[in-house]
Amino acid sequence: MTRHDFLSRLKVPVVSAPMFLVSGPELVVAACRAGIVGAFPTPNARPIEALDQWMREITEALARARDEQPADSIGPWCANLVTHSSNTRLADDLKLIAQYQPPIVVTALGSPKPAMETVHAYGGLVIADVTNLTLARKAVAAGADGLACICNGAGGHTGTLSPFAFVSAVREFFDGIVIVGGGITDGWGVAGAVAAGADLVYMGTRFIATKESMADAAYKQMLVDCTVDDIIVSAGLTGTAASWLKPSLRAQGMDPDNLPAAPPRSYDSNDVNKPSKWRDIWAAGQGVGAIKSVDTVDTVVAQLLTEYQSAGRRFSNMLEGTPHGG
Repeated sequence: MTRHDFLSRLKVPVVSAPMFLVSGPELVVAACRAGIVGAFPTPNARPIEALDQWMREITEALARARDEQPADSIGPWCANLVTHSSNTRLADDLKLIAQYQPPIVVTALGSPKPAMETVHAYGGLVIADVTNLTLARKAVAAGADGLACICNGAGGHTGTLSPFAFVSAVREFFDGIVIVGGGITDGWGVAGAVAAGADLVYMGTRFIATKESMADAAYKQMLVDCTVDDIIVSAGLTGTAASWLKPSLRAQGMDPDNLPAAPPRSYDSNDVNKPSKWRDIWAAGQGVGAIKSVDTVDTVVAQLLTEYQSAGRRFSNMLEGTPHGG
């Protein structure tokens, strides 16, 4: 799949970001059918037999979708693969990726190199999750087709750089696919990111509060009720800085102002007990305040498209020197 193929099929340049314990087959398929990229992290499916089942379910559902609507209206699906050295299931995950051939594979928490040969063999794209310029340069040197620049404001594991500064710096040495994520929850923000040099936007928090996500109903409602002031960034839970909802921490008996020191990092997809440990501790990005209701993915994407098109008209009016109201 070429870069043009990747982008031209999308209704809005958005990826429903792969979210731990949130993204599953239903959300992935709904996102793809709505015309954006649907993604999920492979550690969500444990044990390995569950991952096999999920990938089969996704590929079969999208095959049916292509019989029901124009094929070019369906976005590609994406598997998010943990390449950290602590992941003892990496080889098994790669076997399933070779079998089901997701068009896009995003590598996270490690080098993209382990996925290169497998994904490129069937014509897929490898995009590396990066949080700083050092990691971005290493991923480019390794041959990544794209970079997912995780910036300040992202939910879950987050970065520290401004999206605009990060994209600008990356574009000085990389002309491949650039995804940017960090606090963007509406089409206006998507347009701003694209204008700054990104190809797509990672949008996670907005898709947690959808009917198709695996998130608990109380989690979805908490997103509706919270604002950016309800978020804290801490490495005290996973060993990596992440954005958490304060009310969910308090509900589990934790003091958001006195969280523990960062533990050793571990991202082993073979650990079947780990998901339950984090099931009731909930993450969100800085754009949480824009979420006013729990909607279907179709409704969210339609709203994003309206906002994105309005932003485009505003740009056009400004360039022509005419009034630039929405």
